[in-house]
Amino acid sequence: MPEDTKELDGDDLLRNSTLYREFQAEREEILKHKWIESEKAGYDIGFERALTDWILKHRSKWRAYRQALARQQQAANSASTAGPAPQPSSPQEPKSST
Repeated sequence: MPEDTKELDGDDLLRNSTLYREFQAEREEILKHKWIESEKAGYDIGFERALTDWILKHRSKWRAYRQALARQQQAANSASTAGPAPQPSSPQEPKSST
């Protein structure tokens, strides 16, 4: 095998996975929600409660935002290979009611 060719091990494949990156981003949002809601309550509400609350209140809007952002990035990448084109405006991140 040539020296300049790097084999990806399981950890590299996982880190480079779009699905894994989305999972990590969602987890970060849940942890932020947990912190905010725990501060409001005056005690640690726990991950499970924060997860359930975030899914019910925020997940669908958050995912729609992430999907719109991914489509715009994909369109921008396609446009950059096809030549100059006007850049689409970035979607506004949904406002969290937390």
